[in-house]
Amino acid sequence: MPELPEVETVVRGLRPKLAGRRLVRVETRRKDLRIPFPRRFAERLTGRRVEAVERRAKYILLRLDGAETVLAHLGMAGRMTIRLRPNEPPDKHDHVVMITDEGWEFRFNDVRRFGLMTLVADAELDSHPLLAEIGPEPLSAEFNAKVFEAAIAGRRTPIKAALLDQKTVAGIGNIYASEALYRAGVSPKRLARTCKGERAVRIVAGIKAVLADAIKAGGSSLRDYVQADGELGYFQSQWAVYDREGARCPGCDCRGGIKRIVQSNRSTYFCPSRQK
Repeated sequence: MPELPEVETVVRGLRPKLAGRRLVRVETRRKDLRIPFPRRFAERLTGRRVEAVERRAKYILLRLDGAETVLAHLGMAGRMTIRLRPNEPPDKHDHVVMITDEGWEFRFNDVRRFGLMTLVADAELDSHPLLAEIGPEPLSAEFNAKVFEAAIAGRRTPIKAALLDQKTVAGIGNIYASEALYRAGVSPKRLARTCKGERAVRIVAGIKAVLADAIKAGGSSLRDYVQADGELGYFQSQWAVYDREGARCPGCDCRGGIKRIVQSNRSTYFCPSRQK
């Protein structure tokens, strides 16, 4: 599933082509994805102006005139791309097609149909069930060691699991939780409630640094993810521990190399020598 850097990269790719443009044609090519499309979805979007393209956690927000927002999620394998008057007809998995007044064509392709697009009134957006309980944005000034400590205080779950909990911090998934804990020098097995003081400072710094680096690299392309222009991300070439079981982590002579364990049915990668 695309994580925050991948979603942010898509948003940055869509923004110059969609923000400020009017949708002159909208087509939904099936009745639903993970959830049904809203009633008369295509009709209600046609003719509307996209005021802004934003991200909240792993969600994409197309803010429209008329105080409504298209709320979208890529699911496991969704792609959002935008091109100027593409010659090829829509693919069978291109489930939503939008064309702007400048001729840019947006396509939401989702082979597995675990993604979603719905329409929400702006006044109800923050309280919407998909967004209401999401924690702070990790790259914002509001996310700091003090806020992080408060979110994990007393929790007996491993710190890796706590980072995957979207109530703790928004947008972190399996890849970047492993990479952030490596940068922080904290074991993914350590109980969350013990990650305070200097450890909390290091974890917050690790999260911010790895997300910033991943966004700069266009995200990590695994299987289906591509950027809005169809290009691959390349942060996977910079992974220190994720999916590198048995290898040595950067600049380390760790005996036995990087370890893989399973936590909450997810693979976790870490260096036992550097992460305590």
